[in-house]
Amino acid sequence: VQLQASGGGLVQAGGSLRLSCAASGRTFSGYIIGWFRQAPGKEREFVSAITWSGRSTYYADSVKGRFTISRDNAKNTVYLQMNSLKPEDTAIYYCAAREGYYYSPARLYAYWGLGTLVTVSS
Repeated sequence: VQLQASGGGLVQAGGSLRLSCAASGRTFSGYIIGWFRQAPGKEREFVSAITWSGRSTYYADSVKGRFTISRDNAKNTVYLQMNSLKPEDTAIYYCAAREGYYYSPARLYAYWGLGTLVTVSS
């Protein structure tokens, strides 16, 4: 299984970014794809997750109403649309995959991609 996250960058507060997570190496039916982030000096935290079917989505309270997770099964890609970005959203964002039901915590995920850096300036 390979996961490739992309789409990070530098944006001003209030701006938007869309992260992509391209998945390959197997079929992902029955999997959950999650986004996590880690800011300097902080632990990795859950951001959002989606079942591969797309029927269920999950969000951390800190991003509800601002971030939207979606997937394109034909492209084996999961997206994280991030709007109304705040300086506290600054972090390295990782996508991860696991087979199963629970979307958190991070230790449940077997597969991780390299992160993509999101920097939000004030």
